[in-house]
Amino acid sequence: MAPPQHDPRRPYKVAAISDQQRRRESALRTQSARRADAQARARSLANSLLSPPSSTSDDHPPTSPEAHRDDPAVAEVAAAAAKLRGPDQRRWFARQIMLPEWMVDAPPHLARDWHVCARPAGKRCLVMSSNGITISRLRNGTILHRFPSALPNGSKRGISGPASSYSILDCIFHELDETYYIVDMICWRGYSLYDCTAEFRFFWVNSKLTETSADDPPSTYHRYRFSAVSMYESTLEGLQAAYSLSTPYVKDGLLFYNKHAHYQSGITPLTLVWKDETCSQYVLDTDSEGQVPTEQHVVLELQEDGKLITSDDPPVVFGGLNSEFIQKSNLRPGNLLRFSVRDESVKLVDGKMEIGELQFVGRLNRSRNFADSHSKVLFQYAARHASLRIEDLIASVQSNSMEVESTDIEMQD
Repeated sequence: MAPPQHDPRRPYKVAAISDQQRRRESALRTQSARRADAQARARSLANSLLSPPSSTSDDHPPTSPEAHRDDPAVAEVAAAAAKLRGPDQRRWFARQIMLPEWMVDAPPHLARDWHVCARPAGKRCLVMSSNGITISRLRNGTILHRFPSALPNGSKRGISGPASSYSILDCIFHELDETYYIVDMICWRGYSLYDCTAEFRFFWVNSKLTETSADDPPSTYHRYRFSAVSMYESTLEGLQAAYSLSTPYVKDGLLFYNKHAHYQSGITPLTLVWKDETCSQYVLDTDSEGQVPTEQHVVLELQEDGKLITSDDPPVVFGGLNSEFIQKSNLRPGNLLRFSVRDESVKLVDGKMEIGELQFVGRLNRSRNFADSHSKVLFQYAARHASLRIEDLIASVQSNSMEVESTDIEMQD
């Protein structure tokens, strides 16, 4: 890895606290307030993964009555989820996965408070094993695979303990080697990990996976292999390993996890994705023909009042369309629309992006389910002008190390 060279366009250390850092601090402060009933949340998700919204029922296993017979709240959530259709269904399932923001600034104390791994390229999904079957579902709720596995109660041969006991893993399916790479764990043998720190969850992923044969090559009762991604401390050595070392899968950037973060469904600043041309094939977004457009493109969702919003919660409004244009173009609320953005129409105010004018490109097809997030739009803009480089991350880690050494010297004096 080359030594860091400071880029005057993007200081790695700034005096003011960035907008993303403010949201990181807020997320850490408020996560304890969301400690409702982690076990109930896990059971609700388990039941929804087993019997999600569908017009047919013959391709889904029946939901075990033991899973929620003693918990009306769980049954109510599962029943409500089962009635969702279309965009509501896709949004509900999307909110069950912890999705990263795009890293637009280097977090302070990167080496002390963060883990890093090389993100596998592939399909993000939730994998659940229960009642002798394993099911994986994409972010939009669609079944990816239904198969036997060596996960707990993941096949008819591997049932131990109550058959309804379930495990839920957050994975990326890598098609080239047909392997599920585990990036997080939500539940293991019925024990919820929602309110556990990332550091503890990663420890469990590695320790519990070794108790099974899920990492073995495929066989009759184990259709797909499962493998935990290598997670490192975000020190200089760990950052270099995640960035430079070879992996059995195609890399698609780096994932950063705050060690103290709980598993928070939806987009969170406590998980970050970063990429450049060295660790990802795709840094800049492409158009419908797979080409990098001259101007930046953004994908936004149309609301009933004509506003155009991101996928954040709460969403960021980037503009709007008048009713005449909406009717003339035969657009409907919930449509995902692509716009081009001229550089001169963009302003960065207090770490947030403001777009003065959007140029309508077209409506997206049904293969795309979600609008861009604010951090993705901002990352894409920075990637075209003054990107956050690996040298900036190295410089941030080195700066943290020097601050720690300075504090140690002062304490000794």
